[in-house]
Amino acid sequence: MQPGLWLLLAAQLAGLHGSSVLQQAPGSILVQTNQMVIMSCEAKTSPASTRIYWLRRRQPPSPDSHHEFLALWDSKKGIVYGQNVEQEKLTVFTDAVRSILNLTRVKPADSGVYFCMTIGTPELTFGKGTQLSVVDVLPTTARPTKKPTPKKKVCHSPNPVTQKGPSCGPLTLGLLVAGVLLLLVSLGVAIHLHCLQRRARLRLLKQ
Repeated sequence: MQPGLWLLLAAQLAGLHGSSVLQQAPGSILVQTNQMVIMSCEAKTSPASTRIYWLRRRQPPSPDSHHEFLALWDSKKGIVYGQNVEQEKLTVFTDAVRSILNLTRVKPADSGVYFCMTIGTPELTFGKGTQLSVVDVLPTTARPTKKPTPKKKVCHSPNPVTQKGPSCGPLTLGLLVAGVLLLLVSLGVAIHLHCLQRRARLRLLKQ
């Protein structure tokens, strides 16, 4: 393209808002390094022979953040590349009134806004742009941490069938002591009665 035309292009890009005549898709892409990216641009009202140019504005704070011409598809010449474009990773092809931009093995330096453009007489028409973000590691959505539910303590009564040893509760000890005291009292009464009977027999024998 002629230098004067690119100066006109740079001036119009400064106030770029995008046009509904050129429909770009998708609006934004977040992708990991070394993946492939596909963008499309469809000219709704332009004839099939209209050339669709692809431009890129690198993402700040890149020192090379100006708009640069990447490539276009020419029916006679095929793909026409801009200067310093890595041709082995960028491909452009057309499908009727739609232009497809294919990027392979992308890296963070490829991040930026990609525009498609058509040249009329004399106006220039732009798409709304596709924001491409290339990262080494995709961000993950943090899941809210759930607080552990405290377990309720359940008191189990001792099972007389499965219990292997005697229970040592206060009630059992009390019953055991009462039983021992009862046995001692009964033994004392029995001994006393035995002594009384023996004395009565001795008295009878003496008489």
